[in-house]
Amino acid sequence: MALNRKTAYATPKSSVLANIQGTFSALARQSPSMRQAFALLIVVSTAAVLATGAVGPLAEETGAIAPAPVAREPMNRGDDCLSPADLREAVAEKRVVPPLSAIRAARQIVPRAEIQRASLCRHEEGLVYLLTALRRDGQFLHVMVDAQSGQVSGQW
Repeated sequence: MALNRKTAYATPKSSVLANIQGTFSALARQSPSMRQAFALLIVVSTAAVLATGAVGPLAEETGAIAPAPVAREPMNRGDDCLSPADLREAVAEKRVVPPLSAIRAARQIVPRAEIQRASLCRHEEGLVYLLTALRRDGQFLHVMVDAQSGQVSGQW
């Protein structure tokens, strides 16, 4: 039983395929420079679509460009942190616990994490240690330790 070409392309999806095939057949009859120009057009337009972010899981589901992630407001880490000399002075005067005590407290909250950075900073409630820990899954976690008591007061 032979199928007629007209009945084979009866569905809308098949007619789109036939139009695309017809376009490429017409392109094959064109000169090589025309084919190169068409290929360049396809490459440039694909790069533009990828650069704008209009392709991806969210774009495919909603038909929209993915929104930018909401940035959390970070703790002030530069302007209100003490210098290493001021840190040593505060520890020597016993105004704050040593940094090692703050690191031990943070390790109780995030076990098996590697502490990357510790800073003594001014905060609303006084001086706090801001510690940055790297978990084994590659995620960074920030821990705030009260500098006077050595107790963890928050994490984000």
